[in-house]
Amino acid sequence: MFGLAGAQLPFFPVWLKAIGIDAAWIGVIAAVPAVTRFTILPFVTDFAARQRSLRFVLITLALLTTFGFLWLGWLHEAAVVFTAFAITACVWTPMLPLTEAYALSGVAHYRLHYGPLRLWGSVAFVAGALGSGLFSDMLAPAHLIWVMAGLAAVGAVASFGLQPLAIRESAPTASLFGARHLLRRPDFLALIAAAALIQGSHAAYYSFASITWQSAGLGGSTIAGLWVLGVMAEIVVFALSPKFSIPPVAMIVIGAVSAGLRWSITAQEPSLIVLAFVQLMHGLTYALTLIGTMALLIRLVPHRDMARAQGYLTALTGFVMSAASVISGMMYAHGGQGIYHLAAAMALCGGLVIWLTRRTFAVGGQPHSAASGG
Repeated sequence: MFGLAGAQLPFFPVWLKAIGIDAAWIGVIAAVPAVTRFTILPFVTDFAARQRSLRFVLITLALLTTFGFLWLGWLHEAAVVFTAFAITACVWTPMLPLTEAYALSGVAHYRLHYGPLRLWGSVAFVAGALGSGLFSDMLAPAHLIWVMAGLAAVGAVASFGLQPLAIRESAPTASLFGARHLLRRPDFLALIAAAALIQGSHAAYYSFASITWQSAGLGGSTIAGLWVLGVMAEIVVFALSPKFSIPPVAMIVIGAVSAGLRWSITAQEPSLIVLAFVQLMHGLTYALTLIGTMALLIRLVPHRDMARAQGYLTALTGFVMSAASVISGMMYAHGGQGIYHLAAAMALCGGLVIWLTRRTFAVGGQPHSAASGG
């Protein structure tokens, strides 16, 4: 699944452009997965929880995802591609929280540690990005969709190796309808708003970075390498996070300021060396923000409400990310790299929100020892 994401994030926009989709439509299509996170995903995960069989649901979704990417490979009209990708995303995006639920159940059942297991997801993302980069140098861009379909098929085959494992009570069903009292708490609202703005600022990068780099003359391997640099920085930050002693609010603020700087530099169309340095900032803009967010959630939210809290966070982040992706597509069609100025403003606004409300987070209980691990 993470290998597919490693191929899809950098090269799906490249494929869209290769089959003749214009920039405005690319922004709309790229926003589809984020939209499903706050619309369809909660219903699918709730359905899976009621079935009490993660294995069956994951196998079904993996097979449907494979068929969806194969279907996309035969399409070329913007509206038709949008429709097909929307249907595919409805079965693809719920796989992450359901896989997390399966993993957490296994961790509890076999008394394992979650961190070393999750690390392989990032490794697989790197492998997917690098492998797709190599294929992009050998294949016409219009054929990259078959690489993604192939990775989806590998995931579908692997899903049959899953063992039956019931969802435990703590599984993240991500329902948007429970624990409504959280939405009356200013500290919780400030946290998810700040996190959504900072993480949502990555929308322009996810949608148009590869296209911009390709237009600048960079090859597929170089583009993949730039993506991999960001993920490697993310892996390092996750690995070192248990040693961090700075407060979670400070982590989020550092992530926001780093994002503001990162996107401002990216907007200047920097050289490859500078761009490589900027990519390393992903460890701060994404990973450190996520670690701080999870630590504050653990401090603020009772265990019985954590799944719902994650659902609210996922929904708001998906909404912000999708809106930013659509707006970025419209701006890119007219102003190119100017989309990164919007991204910088979003991230800095998120940092300002968390900083202005920082005193509200001092009254909660002490975070658990696992908080730093996210």
